[in-house]
Amino acid sequence: MIALLQRVSEASVTIDGEVVGAIDAGLLVLLAVEPGDGEAQAKRMCERLLGYRIFGDAEDKMNLSLADTRGGLLLVPQFTLAADTRKGMRPSFTTAAPPAEGKRWFDRLTDLARAAHPRVATGRFGAHMQVRLVNDGPVTIFLRSSLTTA
Repeated sequence: MIALLQRVSEASVTIDGEVVGAIDAGLLVLLAVEPGDGEAQAKRMCERLLGYRIFGDAEDKMNLSLADTRGGLLLVPQFTLAADTRKGMRPSFTTAAPPAEGKRWFDRLTDLARAAHPRVATGRFGAHMQVRLVNDGPVTIFLRSSLTTA
């Protein structure tokens, strides 16, 4: 799994004019599933999303996690994060999981996050979405669960 985390003061996802997911302060996570991802990657990614210390403490040092701050978590499926851009001028998406597999593991990650954290919202898999955010910092971090499962 690939995740692009953005610390936000607010974020939302709109589909056909309807807001389907919104948070105030917390994390907006754009997420791609790669072929071969499964339960281990979903669990590890959930741990990382809730535990990664990128929020300021009383001294404004990045020492607090989303679990510590109890901020919002907005998960947005985005297969384009898995794009292969090594050749030519058009990305290839063969490095992303097939849609059914991607949806399965995105939904599983969502279930894990909701079981462990009180404030989880999502975009909609396969939909054309408009994502709005106010990046706080700015803080943007790239995570890949397959690199962190060892």
